[in-house]
Amino acid sequence: METEYRPETITRADLDARPGVAVVEFGTNWCGYCRAAQPVIAAGFEVLRDAPHFKIEDGPGRRLGRTFRVKLWPTLVLLRDGVEVDRLVRPTAADDVRAAFARLRDG
Repeated sequence: METEYRPETITRADLDARPGVAVVEFGTNWCGYCRAAQPVIAAGFEVLRDAPHFKIEDGPGRRLGRTFRVKLWPTLVLLRDGVEVDRLVRPTAADDVRAAFARLRDG
């Protein structure tokens, strides 16, 4: 699991073409909601240990988050073969994150 939000280094086209499962997390390092959600999000990676995790710094003028219509942080977009199959916005319950990640893993 990534620990820091990083500037965009991947494009929407890259994500759309990516085979398998992946988790794209949008937020910022200074966001209180994002920091508070980290233990909850980490619980999901107990279920989905080997999934690629892209932790993308979002904000005004950041194109990738807009292509996914991200409005609140943190937002996790769960992808399978480049297609969004689920989304978690400001998750607060570890069980909800585990369940969503298990659904992603199990197809």
